[in-house]
Amino acid sequence: MTNNNKNTKKNQLQGGPRNLIFGVLFMVGCILILAHLTDYTRQTTVIPYSTFLNQVEQNSVSTIQISGQEVHGKFKDGSRFETTVAENNKDWDLLKAHGVEFSVVNSGNQFNIWYLTMLLIALGGLVLVGWFIYRQARNIGNGNGGGAGNIFSMGKSRAKMFMPSTIKETFNSVAGANEAKEELKDIIDFLKNPEKFKRLGAKITRGVLLVGEPGNGKTLLAKAVAGEANCPFFSISGSDFIEVFVGIGAARVRDLFAQARKNAPSIIFIDEIDAVGRHRGSGLGGGHDEREQTLNQLLTEMDGFQTAGGSVIVLAATNRPDVLDKALLRPGRFDRRVEVPFPDLVSREQILRLHAKAVKMDPEVDLAKIARGTPGFSGADLANIINEAAIIASKTNQETVKIKDFEEARDKIIVGKEIKTILMSDEEKKLTAYHEAGHALVLLSLPQDTEPLHKITIIPRGRALGVTWWLPERDKYQQTKRELIAAIKVAMGGRAAEDLVFEDRNVTSGCYSDFVKATELGRKMVCDFGMSEKVGPVVYSQNGYGLSCSEGTALKIDEEVRSIMENCYRDSKAILLSNREKLDRLAQALLEKETLYAEEVYSLLEIQPRTVHSFS
Repeated sequence: MTNNNKNTKKNQLQGGPRNLIFGVLFMVGCILILAHLTDYTRQTTVIPYSTFLNQVEQNSVSTIQISGQEVHGKFKDGSRFETTVAENNKDWDLLKAHGVEFSVVNSGNQFNIWYLTMLLIALGGLVLVGWFIYRQARNIGNGNGGGAGNIFSMGKSRAKMFMPSTIKETFNSVAGANEAKEELKDIIDFLKNPEKFKRLGAKITRGVLLVGEPGNGKTLLAKAVAGEANCPFFSISGSDFIEVFVGIGAARVRDLFAQARKNAPSIIFIDEIDAVGRHRGSGLGGGHDEREQTLNQLLTEMDGFQTAGGSVIVLAATNRPDVLDKALLRPGRFDRRVEVPFPDLVSREQILRLHAKAVKMDPEVDLAKIARGTPGFSGADLANIINEAAIIASKTNQETVKIKDFEEARDKIIVGKEIKTILMSDEEKKLTAYHEAGHALVLLSLPQDTEPLHKITIIPRGRALGVTWWLPERDKYQQTKRELIAAIKVAMGGRAAEDLVFEDRNVTSGCYSDFVKATELGRKMVCDFGMSEKVGPVVYSQNGYGLSCSEGTALKIDEEVRSIMENCYRDSKAILLSNREKLDRLAQALLEKETLYAEEVYSLLEIQPRTVHSFS
């Protein structure tokens, strides 16, 4: 059955261009014939019989063709004419006398070739249209609706159907996401054994909304549910429902659920459901635009798609649950919401081990350390770091992927590729070295509130001329006020070092990104976290959208943020001033080596080392 479907699809794909070429040639032929007929008609002039005789006597007529009393002729200047003549034998003598070439045809047997051509074109067109309609009707009846180019099947669902035998993914294929898998086990249990729930009158969840940032495995989880339940799986994107033609999206929704019912128990997976499920009333067409009609049909289907012969479960994925219509999220539709968060430390290590199975790893590579050094990475990011490391190792013809390849891969993903074409002057290198040394020294001076140093480099990457790296000791889910203040001080350390060493004459614009980060943290402390005594424990921003406040309150917020920035800058400068000799020593070492790892920095500055979770 699968092979037949593939062959049918292949034939449709091959027939599409062939039919298009045939149609284009047919249209071109018709246009040429009509143009010729139009041209012939436009150049032919109907003249009176008397004018015809005068033209003959003036030797202006070249040739004529006589059919009964109808005469078609051509003047010597090339123009054509038509006229009706009288049955007068003297005309023959006149034509002969003036050298007119003429011929006589039997009017009873005459049939204009252009009339024949037009008749054949009309009949051929009718046959072609009839054949096309018959073929499309047959395809729809056989379930071979075709694709987007088939106007008769635009209302057919574009969902890809995966039969149980073709689904290889199970929960063993999904590393991490243990809480999400636990939530989804109820769905699997119901699809496998619905009587277990119906026995006590329980109604299983009809729709499950998978919520999480891109790359965290929402699609993989949905497929794993189908693999565990051993049932058909229909996969479609929310944007596949929408067309410019009104009613097409709703028709596709009906067709999708009709197919799912026929194959029940089954699973429908709608990726990026926010493309079709946004709040109604926000479209350009009010409540009548195509997206809202599609959403209305989806709401209707989810109210009544459960059948006696089996069940249909709808899984949907989004990273914007806040924009979904409330009717879509009410009980009876998507009554269960499963969070698919960024993987924690244990999950990151599991994901790395899963993707590393296909890569030849050096025995010294410690995936647990790599997991500790990649907080905030999604599952897709972790797969990418394995792949990038393998690519880097392949470029130098290595036998295995080494720890240095993972180091380079992570730096490339987070900051950007190392730029070797930038040629900085000695003054610019010195400025960059002191800037990065300032960040690092402030970081090392606040060990209780900051993360351990990893490395410092003044090699340009992406848009940065230098980078100071630190790696977290563990996953953190909240931050204290002291930690936020320390982060702002570290961000201000670069400008403080420039100001201390070069004074105002040579401070650079390279501090922009540091100021953006520091200001953002300060504003969150005041507006989001209630960490300001003057403003108080009131939230003045939510999800990135500012809430209304008075002009006086806005002024207080600006003053508080400015105060935090200035105090942190002053403290950073004081730290560097009291450690000026270490600042000079660290900057000079950076100018010589360009990159320093944490162990080298601790040894150089004679500082007690902290626990370092690095790749090396």
